[in-house]
Amino acid sequence: MSAVPAMPAVRVAEGPVRIALVGSPNSGKTTLFNALTGSSARVGNYAGVTVERREGVLTGSHGGVRILDLPGTYALDGETPDEHVVHEVLHGAVPGEPIPDALLVVADATTLRRSLALVHEALALGRPALVVLTMIDEVKARHGRLDPLALSRHLGVQVVGVVGHRGVGLDVLRGFLDDARNWRVARVPTGIADAGARFAWVDRVVHEIGADVLAADTRSDKIDRLLLHPVAGVVVFAAVMVLLFQSIFAWAVPAMDAIDTLFALAADGVRATLPESWLVGLLADGVIAGVGSVVIFLPQILILFTFLHLLQDVGYMARAAFVVDRVMGRVGLQGRSFVPLLSCFACAVPGIMATRTIASPRERLATILVAPFMTCSARLPVYTLLIAAFVPATSVGPVGLQGLVMLGLYVLGATVALTAAKILNSTLLRGRVSVFYMELPPYRWPTMRMLVRQVGQSARAFLRRAGTIILAASVVLWVLLHVPQAAPIAGATPAETARANLEASVAGRLGHAIEPVIAPLGFDWKVGVGLVASLAAREVIVSTLAQIYAVSEGESFRGVLEAIQADIDPRTGRPVFTLPVALALMVFFVFALQCTSTIAVMARETGGWRWPAFAFTSMLLLAWLGSFITYRLARFLA
Repeated sequence: MSAVPAMPAVRVAEGPVRIALVGSPNSGKTTLFNALTGSSARVGNYAGVTVERREGVLTGSHGGVRILDLPGTYALDGETPDEHVVHEVLHGAVPGEPIPDALLVVADATTLRRSLALVHEALALGRPALVVLTMIDEVKARHGRLDPLALSRHLGVQVVGVVGHRGVGLDVLRGFLDDARNWRVARVPTGIADAGARFAWVDRVVHEIGADVLAADTRSDKIDRLLLHPVAGVVVFAAVMVLLFQSIFAWAVPAMDAIDTLFALAADGVRATLPESWLVGLLADGVIAGVGSVVIFLPQILILFTFLHLLQDVGYMARAAFVVDRVMGRVGLQGRSFVPLLSCFACAVPGIMATRTIASPRERLATILVAPFMTCSARLPVYTLLIAAFVPATSVGPVGLQGLVMLGLYVLGATVALTAAKILNSTLLRGRVSVFYMELPPYRWPTMRMLVRQVGQSARAFLRRAGTIILAASVVLWVLLHVPQAAPIAGATPAETARANLEASVAGRLGHAIEPVIAPLGFDWKVGVGLVASLAAREVIVSTLAQIYAVSEGESFRGVLEAIQADIDPRTGRPVFTLPVALALMVFFVFALQCTSTIAVMARETGGWRWPAFAFTSMLLLAWLGSFITYRLARFLA
């Protein structure tokens, strides 16, 4: 099949040029987008659908060139929601989304035979285009041959080679992007509908430009023999997880202590500088103590996100999905559900959004419903506080007991998620498991700059949460903990007066009101206040307890940890917090859906409130039952 003559020129409208970035997953498309747009990218959603939309201004173009990063796709007629949006955008079928003026098509040079099939589909649309070849350094390292000029002659458009994460070729590419109004229209054969003819054309082009000779990636093959082994692969995965949770405790402590000291000094500085008043209490005990009690966990969050981003960028995540595919199949899911679920270790919101790569609507819904069971970073402050307070810092062989308990909570959440998926797929969502296929990306060590940028973005998201949701909740809680005040008690000590005021407050009365429901779990009214507050966000319970004990004890966060260890219920003379209570509370947080953001995203992704309501109710009931069993069993064994 020979190339056809060049198509007629397509006039680009006046004003900023809008260029759509098209490419398959793992082609380096997103890395290229970040390198070209820097910090100008704006994230939203396409009108009428839940698929994420990212658009940015080309760095140095002064708004003259705008780049739209389309979701990764292997074909323009794909099955997943992400792939469907790519087709709709390129054909002008998305409301309010004009057809792009030009196409920037990304192809992985190490998998050119597969990549050119998508390139052909995109160029056959008849829009001005430019093709970018990524990973050209790996082609050279594997003794391959690739002539961009020869490929350009076959396609009829300019072809540029880059190494996105190292900046190689980006200056040349920016020059072409600035001149996008003069891009050519490809002269590839039409007839996209005939897949056989399209792939025959691809084979001929690859052969004629000499790109069909590429040495095998022996390094990846050797590593894969270990990581994809049905037994050794599982052992490696377990070892990686143990290392992660040991590092959370072992490496983060010095930085956490430093942050704790800074916030304690800030609170003391407010009290020493300003005259005693309600404003001082609000600033010191509400804002500083409340927000600081969550921000102190930033070092652990950084460690968690560093591990997750590194595993993703190196190429391990896809291998782990293959390893667990057999297990996933037994519960009615497939390996493609693994990556969204593992992403929930950072946050359930992007994890749920990542289910858009799942073609089966049934499997996608099941993955969304069980995703909140996976232990997100918002649970980390709760677990860390309770483990540090009640689990001895001893070792079991070479492994720390605290890290093992943390790992056990993550394993419990994952086990319950898979069990829930099995139940759902055997009842409400009964159906056959779809065929699993996923590309194994080559192993690539990310640059430090890219890793720091990714972790920094995740850290900023955590701090924004602390500066918005946690801050607002802390201020509201401080008011609820101080209004109204109890009647003066003659001869009462300051501690007794503080306790009376706390119990008389709106928050105290609310805690006492729900205490009969949570008392069987070993929780008192103070924990009840924290559970209600944590409906906004799980980690709010930490700032709640910090405020409760800061109000009554005037301690810093470290003092709060000591306070919950020493707190005695005056009605019974027994400790409020014990190991059985701590275990029951952690189990409650494993099961309960306490995150308004997650509920909202579930509603958006499932098209209504029916399934989020089902998830919230069922998980709350399961949390109560799990905590009850844990508390009773722990007391029996103690």
